Amino acid sequence: MNILLIVIAVIAVVLLVTGGFVQSLNFLLWVGVVLLVLAIIAWLLRAVTGRKSL
Repeated sequence: MNILLIVIAVIAVVLLVTGGFVQSLNFLLWVGVVLLVLAIIAWLLRAVTGRKSL
């Protein structure tokens, strides 16, 4: 019975850590999407106004 509790505790810790990583990666994914949209908008504005980058 003691080994079963240890196995359940290890599985719970692994799932907790994995859940935290997934939540962090989900946040970073949204940050990446927002930065990509901002880069596309800046590129379109530069293309429309005709300015050239240095």
